[in-house]
Amino acid sequence: MAAPVLELKNLSVCYGEVEAVHQIDLVVQPGEIVTVIGPNGAGKTTLLSAAMGLLPSTGEVWLNGHDMRRPTVNAMVVGGAGLVPERRELFGEMSVQDNLLLGGFSRWWRGVRDQHACREEVYSIFPRLEERCTQRASTLSGGERQMLAVGRALMAKPKLLMLDEPSLGLAPNIVREVLQVVVGLRQRGVSILLVEQNARAALAVADRAYVLEMGKVSLTGRSSDLATDPRIIETYLGIGGRKPVNGS
Repeated sequence: MAAPVLELKNLSVCYGEVEAVHQIDLVVQPGEIVTVIGPNGAGKTTLLSAAMGLLPSTGEVWLNGHDMRRPTVNAMVVGGAGLVPERRELFGEMSVQDNLLLGGFSRWWRGVRDQHACREEVYSIFPRLEERCTQRASTLSGGERQMLAVGRALMAKPKLLMLDEPSLGLAPNIVREVLQVVVGLRQRGVSILLVEQNARAALAVADRAYVLEMGKVSLTGRSSDLATDPRIIETYLGIGGRKPVNGS
């Protein structure tokens, strides 16, 4: 059996004396889409940042069967992980094509000269980016900026793509378009870890889900099961649900 693409064991993150993420165990298998849902402030972005090496953490991070020890961003990228941050962090004054080329810099630095082919592959996934290839990133619509952020991450040829709130600020029809692309990425050999506050959209595309509340996993299971769980419906899918899913 192939090793998990990503495995977190007892992962914890502290800001000073405040523990933001507490002993998280999480697994993403090859070809899986796994989502982490939960309210604002639950620790979802912190979890992704720690897994990518952006924040110091305790516990273990395993990537494609390798113990990353104290992960760094560079080591995670070289190991096959990519992150699309919540704020997208594009270079607004640079063109679409130059933003993409920067995404492939880690491969160029290692002597791999396939950036043109990678860029053409990204354009095949996002034809709109090719139409706007010479435009500055700052002139793109919200949906196009999200496509560019995903495309830039794909330039590094990741085996695991971590997405932080890809639906943030987007119209519902654009959210559907972006998430359908995410589903299609698995056919290209990319596994997905999706952090998303839009629980309905996330559960619709994911295979499995983790519910994060106050820095801890309160519930986990197959997305199809959680989508019909009364606790999830009341708290995340219904109207006005407030009660934590592990509450009574």
